[in-house]
Amino acid sequence: MNITLDYHKSGLEVSVPDENLAAVLNMRETPPLDDPVTSTREALQRPVAGPPLAEIARGRRDACVVVSDITRPVPHDIILPPLLECLEQSGIRPADVTLLVATGLHAPMDEEQLRETLTGDVVDRYPVVNHVSRNGNEQADLGATSTGIPIRVDRRYVESDLKVLTGLIEAHFMAGYSGGRKLVAPGLVGVETIEHLHGPGILEHPNATTGVLDGNPLHEAALEIARRAGVDFILNVAMDEDRQITGVFAGELDRAHRQGVRHVDGMVVASVEEPVDIVVTSSAGYPLDTTFYQAVKGMVGVLDILKEDGSIVIAAGCADGIGSAEFEELLRKTTDIDAFIHWIQQPGVFTIDQWEIEELVKALKKGRVYLYTDGLSDDDVRDCLVEPVPSVEAGITRALKRHGAGATIAVVPRGPYVIPRVVPGQDAAG
Repeated sequence: MNITLDYHKSGLEVSVPDENLAAVLNMRETPPLDDPVTSTREALQRPVAGPPLAEIARGRRDACVVVSDITRPVPHDIILPPLLECLEQSGIRPADVTLLVATGLHAPMDEEQLRETLTGDVVDRYPVVNHVSRNGNEQADLGATSTGIPIRVDRRYVESDLKVLTGLIEAHFMAGYSGGRKLVAPGLVGVETIEHLHGPGILEHPNATTGVLDGNPLHEAALEIARRAGVDFILNVAMDEDRQITGVFAGELDRAHRQGVRHVDGMVVASVEEPVDIVVTSSAGYPLDTTFYQAVKGMVGVLDILKEDGSIVIAAGCADGIGSAEFEELLRKTTDIDAFIHWIQQPGVFTIDQWEIEELVKALKKGRVYLYTDGLSDDDVRDCLVEPVPSVEAGITRALKRHGAGATIAVVPRGPYVIPRVVPGQDAAG
């Protein structure tokens, strides 16, 4: 069977042997909104919980609207105009509305990326700034969480009179789901806070995983930090496989986000009756697959349906290379994954982006990973602790040699945007 995987900007058609194919796991079809701009305006006027945005905004001296960076396909061109129009109609001048990019520890966006992500009209009319987590002077000290995590949040956000979060709700391999509180933590926090949020004390917890909010220590810490910093209103959306908006969820931080999560959960969970020998997947294409760092999400996202000592064949563009300088340096130095996990668990040990290698190790401990990419050399791929293949089909051939001619294969074309689950006694669904 020929199947198209999400790969960079164009997609990648691959051939999978029919006799081995157990399931193709996609998002469930959900009708897109007929008029998402009108739906956004209606959500601002009649939120899931709490007063309308116009009522909250009236009388505020200024506003901070938090937006995602280029690694997230948020439809800013649809959701920002109604939101910004509402703020202006409520008496807040464009010059007093700051769009703050929730970069976390990602690189700041340049002018070209800002215009691609937010549109030129928005960039020309409103102040737009990047959060810089490494700059301690830009973070406000808000104390600590109930579990002792230091809370350092971008001062521009903390000191703004009106605080609005935007975003996309999608499956997330550590926080359960993106959106909501995640725009503040880790989006707007300092390195000291990220060190704890992404430390082994949280990430090794079994509930710090895809599709789980309740009992997820990362979600709970992020929500507590967001509440401490203050959130007046959120505007989140859900999207289908074609990146069309299927729902708009606005209002109070937790209740609006939870309603959006319930909607998305019904779209993205797909099941097989039993684990498979081989999973063929992607890292969801552009913009998520621009680095190997981001591609790790595609590997970890399919572990629930992979047999022990199975094989993952993943396609990721990696057009921007391996990732940050810290991530690349640490990854190239790592040769023993057990020693690495032991090292990061030692008191006082912390290196930026160590958490992504920690997640990669989860995939490597479950099975073998074959990577097809035209963005990295074979030597670079090997330095990333996975095996290079010249095509996805070549990766499948190698995996079949490992597992035998009767091995079972599941394909997850959209990678981490789908949550694969094993549901015994149920036919493949998704």
